[in-house]
Amino acid sequence: MRPGPRNLITDVAGLRVGNAQDTGLRSGVTVLTADAPFAASVKVMGGAPGTRETDLLAPDKLVSGVDALVLSGGSAFGLAACDGVMEALHAAGRGFAVGAARVPIVPGAIVFDLLNGGAKDWAVNPYLGLGRRALRGAAAEFSLGSVGGGTGAMTGNLKGGLGSASAVLSCGATVGALVVVNALGAATVGDHPQFWAAPWELEGEFGGLGLPAQFPAADEPRPAKRLGEATTIAIVATDAALDKAGLQRLATAAHDGLARALVPSHTPLDGDLVFAASTAARPLADPVADGFRLGHAAACVLARAIARGIHAAQPMEGDLQPCWSSRFA
Repeated sequence: MRPGPRNLITDVAGLRVGNAQDTGLRSGVTVLTADAPFAASVKVMGGAPGTRETDLLAPDKLVSGVDALVLSGGSAFGLAACDGVMEALHAAGRGFAVGAARVPIVPGAIVFDLLNGGAKDWAVNPYLGLGRRALRGAAAEFSLGSVGGGTGAMTGNLKGGLGSASAVLSCGATVGALVVVNALGAATVGDHPQFWAAPWELEGEFGGLGLPAQFPAADEPRPAKRLGEATTIAIVATDAALDKAGLQRLATAAHDGLARALVPSHTPLDGDLVFAASTAARPLADPVADGFRLGHAAACVLARAIARGIHAAQPMEGDLQPCWSSRFA
């Protein structure tokens, strides 16, 4: 397993990512899209999710493809970003065809970043416009860290952020991950700079520090955030041809990567969620063996993406938490 050429989710050919943020608001939106609809599913394992259109992604539901997936800040207000993306896609003639009508399918999920010090006294919900901007800026290359949906993210001990990573498997399939890290848990080990995801790191992508020589003593964690304030939301994507049932299984396996990279994870206070997407460009040579490899790769790639998001976070005036580079670099 090796990283793709960009080490981004857009190493899955045909996918594009756009970010839009407002530094005064300390929040933003990230959009994953493609030139044609793509299959998607979802798995929610946290206790406090905030979502839109996720019921459509169940294997037994009618719609077989989506036009975009949205990861937004803003708590429930951020779900309006999906409306902005939907409007822009509709103007471009995209959407699920029902007779002469077209309805863009835009599932999304949000993180809570309303108490991060940004100006939240808006008269008009800003996320509609941020969604439109993010879609307009969608490209194969994009930034990580304090951008898009990760702009105002925080964790249990460090500033959060937007992360991404990719891997090319021996069977030729590509798997990528995109994540907004706003967790109750921590991505680093105790007071050390090393990341819990270190065993899965490739090519020194988040510092190459390995694991500390000694781990902190096991203890009962205490929540650093209140109910509903924490969430890690992610997308894993592949060019392997998976249907919605296969993608739901891929999303479930990817949650292992979230648990590898964040301690604790999947708490009642987090809304941990993973979307899974497929461009279906590469048929599976062996559905059983390739499905096994894809699930393992999704978990590894998501763990790496989480660490990269924390590692890439940038300091801003008025930060309530230090970023990794300020504290350790």
